[in-house]
Amino acid sequence: MTVSKLFIVQKLNSISGYLTELEELLKFSDEEIKNNSGKMHIAERLFQLIVDASIDINNHFIRELKLKIEEDLQSTFYALSNIKIFSEEFTKKIAPSVGQRNIIVHGYEKLDKNLFMKNLRNGYDDFREYMKYIKEYLDKSEELNKN
Repeated sequence: MTVSKLFIVQKLNSISGYLTELEELLKFSDEEIKNNSGKMHIAERLFQLIVDASIDINNHFIRELKLKIEEDLQSTFYALSNIKIFSEEFTKKIAPSVGQRNIIVHGYEKLDKNLFMKNLRNGYDDFREYMKYIKEYLDKSEELNKN
C-alpha cells in the first residue's frame, strides 16, 4: 500500500479550511445568501472545493489500494464504503453531494437555490464526519504497518 498520508492530510486540511469559511458564511440567513450573488457564488464555490477535495482523496485510495476504478465520481464514495472506510449509511448520505457539485460546475440544470441552501446547511457537517472517517482509517493503517 502506497497511500500518501501527506497528500491526504493536505486535502483534509483544505477541506477543514473551506468548512471554516463556510461556517462564517452560514452565519447569514438563507435569504441574505440567496439574494446576494457574491455570497451565493462563494457558497457554491466552497461546496465545490469541499466535494472536489473529497473526490481527490477517494480517487487516491482507489488508485493506491488497487480498488475497482469507478465509472462516476459519486461511486468513489461507495468504493471506500466497500472496504469499510465509511458505513453504507454514511455513504448514502454523502455520495449525492457529487450530483449537487455537478449541477454547480457543469450547469446541467438550473440550480435550485432553496434546495441547495437547505442541503448545504443540513449536510456540511457530513464532511467533518468524512474527515473523521478518513483520519481513523489512516491511523489504523499506520498501526498495522508498525506491527
